[in-house]
Parts: sequence; structure tokens; C-alpha cells
Amino acid sequence: MRLLIQRVSEAKVSLAGEVVSKVGGGLCVFLGVGKGDTEKDADYLAVKVAELRIFEDEAGKMNRSLTEQSGEVLVVSEFTLYADCTKGRRPSFSQAASPQEAEELYDYFVEKLRQMGLKVATGKFQAKMEVAIVNDGPVTFILDSR
Repeated sequence: MRLLIQRVSEAKVSLAGEVVSKVGGGLCVFLGVGKGDTEKDADYLAVKVAELRIFEDEAGKMNRSLTEQSGEVLVVSEFTLYADCTKGRRPSFSQAASPQEAEELYDYFVEKLRQMGLKVATGKFQAKMEVAIVNDGPVTFILDSR
């Protein structure tokens, strides 16, 4: 699994111009599922997202986690995180999991975050979405389960 996470002051997902989910301060997580990814990968990354110390403490240092901040999470599926752009001009997505496998792990990951007590909003799997993000920092990280 591959995640692109951004610390946000707000983020929202719209479908056909209508807002379907939004969060205040916290994280926007773009989640890609690759061939061979498992629930173990999702478990590892869910804990990492919840506990990664990327929020500022009183001294202005990145020393607090999402759980310590009582932050919210917007999780958006994004198979394009598995694009291979090394050859030619058209990206290959051959390393991305099938939509069925990806949706199962996406749902599993979201549920793991909820089980940790986080407020989680989601996009709509396989939909063409408009994602609006106010990146706080900017702070952006790429996490990989392998």
C-alpha cells in the first residue's frame, strides 16, 4: 500500500459539485493499493497514520500525533499512486491492485482508523472526485508498506 498524506487545516470531497464529506484540522490521506497488498499492510499504515508525530507542539516542533491532536482524517482512494511513468509518455498502472481487491483494503484501512477512535471521512471509491485541500505547512509525506 502507498499513502500520500498531507497535514490539512481543512479538506473536502465533492461529487458533481456537491460536497459529500469534509474534515477540519487533521490529515488528508490518498491511499493506493498495489498487487499483493494485505490486511497486514493496512494495519501497519493505519497505526503509522494515527501515531506519526507531524503536528506541532507548544514549542513549534513536530512532536504530536493525529491521535494526540484529536484530528480528523479524510481518506481518498487513488490508484494513480501506483503509476509507473518510467517508459514512454503514458503511465502504466500494472502494479495497482484490481478494483475489487483495492476497495476491500480501502474499507479495511478506514475501519482500522475508526477503531482507533479517529473521526474518518471518505471519498467515494472509483468515483471522479473533486478534492479540495488546505495544506497546513505545507506538510506532505509518502508512506509505503514495503
